[in-house]
Amino acid sequence: MSMVEEDNTRSKAPPTIGSSLVPIINRLHEVIASVGSNLLNISLPLVAVVGSQSSGKSSALEALVGRDFLPRGCDICTRRPLLLVLENRSVSPGDDGAEWGEFRHLPGKLFYDFSKIRREIQAETDRGAGLNKGVSDKQILLKISSPKVPNMMLVDLPGITKVPVGDQPSDIEARVREMIMTQIRQEKCIILAVSPANSDLATSDALQMARDADPTGSRTIGVITKLDIMDRGTDARNFLLGKVVPLRLGYIGVINRSQEDINKNRSIADALSREEKFFRDHPVYSGLSGCCGIPQLSKKLNQILEQHIRMALPSLKSELNSKMIAVAKELQTYGNVVEANVEKGVILLNILSTYCEDFSALVDGSSQDISTKELSGGARILYIFQSIFVKSLEEVDPCEGLSDDDIRIAIQNAAGARNVLIIPEAPFEVLVRRQISRLLDPSLQCVRYVYDELIKISRACEVTDLQRFPKLRRRMDEIMVKFVRDGVKPAERMIRNLIEMEMDYINSSHPNFLGGSKAVELASEQLRSQQGIADVEKPIEKSQNSRAAITRSLGSRSSVNNEKPVSSGGNTSTRTWGISSIFGTRGSSGGNPSSSGTLGELDGSDQMPATIQLIEPPSVLRPLEATEDETVKIFATKLLIRSYYDIVRKNIQDLVPKAVMHFLVNHTKRKVQSTFIQKLYREDLFEELLLEEDEVVLKRKRNEELFKVLQEAIEMLEEVESDVSTGKRSPTDASATIAPSSVIGIGYQLRSTTKR
Repeated sequence: MSMVEEDNTRSKAPPTIGSSLVPIINRLHEVIASVGSNLLNISLPLVAVVGSQSSGKSSALEALVGRDFLPRGCDICTRRPLLLVLENRSVSPGDDGAEWGEFRHLPGKLFYDFSKIRREIQAETDRGAGLNKGVSDKQILLKISSPKVPNMMLVDLPGITKVPVGDQPSDIEARVREMIMTQIRQEKCIILAVSPANSDLATSDALQMARDADPTGSRTIGVITKLDIMDRGTDARNFLLGKVVPLRLGYIGVINRSQEDINKNRSIADALSREEKFFRDHPVYSGLSGCCGIPQLSKKLNQILEQHIRMALPSLKSELNSKMIAVAKELQTYGNVVEANVEKGVILLNILSTYCEDFSALVDGSSQDISTKELSGGARILYIFQSIFVKSLEEVDPCEGLSDDDIRIAIQNAAGARNVLIIPEAPFEVLVRRQISRLLDPSLQCVRYVYDELIKISRACEVTDLQRFPKLRRRMDEIMVKFVRDGVKPAERMIRNLIEMEMDYINSSHPNFLGGSKAVELASEQLRSQQGIADVEKPIEKSQNSRAAITRSLGSRSSVNNEKPVSSGGNTSTRTWGISSIFGTRGSSGGNPSSSGTLGELDGSDQMPATIQLIEPPSVLRPLEATEDETVKIFATKLLIRSYYDIVRKNIQDLVPKAVMHFLVNHTKRKVQSTFIQKLYREDLFEELLLEEDEVVLKRKRNEELFKVLQEAIEMLEEVESDVSTGKRSPTDASATIAPSSVIGIGYQLRSTTKR
């Protein structure tokens, strides 16, 4: 039997237990590629074709498929990874055995002309990688269905190139190598390392990268191409036998179609016939029939892939179960398609009710999703009240911004032209009102902080069905923001009224207020205490300063009349202090009043004294140094301001949070649902509000398909696992035997029983 006839017989044989898994893996590859690897990142068994540029990769793939469909040329052709899914379709009655291809990016469009498949690959490559030899890692998915192909998944990777051409970047070699390594590093990937026979196998880039990704060589198959163009007198026997670069899975040698065959449109069937004849008649290769030819490569790949799937079966099943649960959860977020208005009304009402319940639960702290990392919901509002608002007010100095001079001037201004005997009320009330007014700004800031938190809470309400309807979400956000903003106004108005009430009436009869007499008493004690400390520190210096001051005073008085001070032993007839000492005398007679002139009468020998001129008062008058009495009044006024400010501050610390909770927080909890229903629950708005985006519809469809495929795959895996565990197998499965448990819990091995 020839190799071609043997391959046809093999392709028509009933599938084995292992081969029954391959279509499921094929289907998973299609779905994963269609939904994107980010959504379902599952590593599935496949065959990755690696080789240098023009090493013959494309020819080997075309020979496996039996069709000429890949772009060819003298320079780089494979510029995007091509995921090739081969589906062996059984021929049913009435089926003409047609072969066709389908692209992921053109779903539903079948290509029966394989030359059009080649042109579409080229066009899609240009769309993704540019028109001038650019390279991209975005896959192209092509599925080929035929009764003549084996069930297999292959990915044709760009050839390893070293010199950039066209629009390729200067580091094109590093990029291509990284793209290849990303694929072949996966443990479920079988590496098909393609090397031409007319080059040194020891320097093969494909084998070098395969060794880096698969050091043990347990999943690398070597393919040696172009055996027919080796120099005369040489052969690849040692290569094929693994004597140059050993591989555990061995090598397969193949013959590529020549450019002349391609130019003359010779079929691949003819090329396979010539290949079979070449190996049969060759003196060296005729004895190596088990590792020569495309049919042997197809058979070996299929067997290794099936065995690889069996080995990966336990971990694959676990991974599929996890992904199916994740897909089911995501499907719940998309919900079911709703068309009837009655159902739409029920859904809308349920969304609004659930949203408001979640909002209230977050504020009250009764939500099921309680964070353990940070404060959230109502706890943040309480933190604003206690740790920000109340604490900030307690840290404020009631007399901040009021100096002693400010208080003293206010007291004197309140007294007018009269001297102040006691502390006047007017300056105290003016000053304390000024300090109370400072409480307004932090109180209004507190309202704004709580407003921001309510908006955050509203946006944290993740109702499952609400995610499906972006227009409804936007409308609810708009209504919620406006509703909460409207609640800010009465809260702010109430707070302003509270501050104005405190400023409008200073209740000096408050039981906790210090009072004027008590303030004066405390101020006097404080002043005496300060003076006592000063007297203790410098008693001697103070006494000396006092005597010196008296001496200076007496000296200055005597100098006014140009007289010397009275000594203790002086004459008693010395001039005495009196009117004459102030206004002066006319003669030197011993105080005879008859010799003195009348007031204002001066003889011609005396001169008139100079006129006394007062200093003009400045435009701004400030008092001189405070007296002891004024110091007491300043201290007492400060004590009164502090006492009354503390009373008002405690009131504000208590009433502002109450106003915010009543007018803003609790009002929102009570009324927001009725507001939603009033503005949104209208039949003419159902269709607009419950309109899903195209992306959501597409995601639901893809996830439904993905869920179905995952479910079917798991059922198939369980069925195969059950057959293996009970020792059952297909009666036609001549290539599989039950062995002791030695392959990751499945103990299922392949061995060939067919000998040539």
